[in-house]
Order: sequence, then structure tokens, then C-alpha cells
Amino acid sequence: MAEAPTVPDRPIVLYGDRMWDSPYFFSVFVALREKSLPFEVATLDLDRGEQRAPRFRDRSLTARIPALDHDGLMLTESLAIIEYLDERFPAPGWRSLLPATTVQRARARQLLGWLRSDLLALRDERPTTTMFFERASTPLSEKGKASADKLIRVAEQIVPKGEGDLFGLWSTADADLAFMLHRLILNDDDLPERLVRYAARQWSRPSVRAFVEHDRPDRS
Repeated sequence: MAEAPTVPDRPIVLYGDRMWDSPYFFSVFVALREKSLPFEVATLDLDRGEQRAPRFRDRSLTARIPALDHDGLMLTESLAIIEYLDERFPAPGWRSLLPATTVQRARARQLLGWLRSDLLALRDERPTTTMFFERASTPLSEKGKASADKLIRVAEQIVPKGEGDLFGLWSTADADLAFMLHRLILNDDDLPERLVRYAARQWSRPSVRAFVEHDRPDRS
């Protein structure tokens, strides 16, 4: 019989941006909620450079957010944090953040890395401010449309025909892909209905809603 999971012996602190609109902060926040781990959130004002304050900079090494502070370790880079959480709090005691098989985990990591490093025009023209504050006021440029088309092509290949989770069971790749798709959905850009339904289903998870519906400061 599997041993019951225990509460972490030291508190977990997640550092994120004050505006609550970073996709990488989102990714780690959702991961912690899915793991059902108790944690505190501390936010930094990036516009004022609080992430470069020596106390945070020196402990985090890279002075970037999100950062996870746990058990003497201050770790940045969302993918590194997700890997750490899955190894430090493994299944079956805690929900897995990555798929079960080697092949599926490789594909999930490929997707997660790609979402963070490509689609630059789409991220530029549909920044997260247009998701959580004011919607975009101009249509996608030619480069933006090409970037959106690439996202759609990949999503149509990887999202199951039944629109369930990417690898049979939920993984953090589902949350991150849905976040990227919502850059288009929330700005009324064209997206195949099948992908809209998939993204909406992922967007309805309690862990995701907790981030999306969190109070945000006035940008003005």
C-alpha cells in the first residue's frame, strides 16, 4: 500500500511578478496547486527592479522569476522548478506534472521548451497584458499571423481528437498550451473550434482558475 503523502517539512515560497501576468509564474503556480502543496506567494515589482535586489539576486543566481524557495534551495526557470517538484514530491503521493512514459515525457518537454522559445511574434503582438488587462486593439501582422498559424498547426497535431488531455492524463503541458492558445481566444483571433473547446476545458481547472481570477493591481 502506498505511503500517504506528508506535508513538506519546510514552507514553500513562490516568487512571481506583481502583475500576475507572467506565463512562467502561471506554470509554476498551477504546478504547485496540482501537487496540492501548501505554499506562499511573494511578488516582486519587476518595473522597479526588485528582482535585482542583492538578497534575491544572490540567492536565485539569475535574478529571474518565477523562483521557488524550498528547503534551502532557491531555484529559477519554470521548467527546472517543475522537474524539481516532480522529483521532490513524486507520484503516487502527489500528482505527476509530467506524463508517465519516457516517450510521453520527452514529447511534453519538447512542447514546453518550444512554447517558451518560439512564437515570438505572437507573444509580442498578443502579450499577456492583453489577456488580463486591456485587449489587443490591432489585428495580427503578417509575422504575427504566421506565428499563430504555427501554433495552430502544432496544436491540431498534438491535441487528441476527443479533445482530452494531451497524454491521457493531465500534465503541465496541457496548462501551458492552453495558456498560449488563450492569447488568441481572449483577443477574438481566429482559432479552430476544436482547439477553443480544448483550451476552455483546460482553463476551467481549479488550479488554473485560481491564477486567472486572482486580484491584479491597476496598471495605471
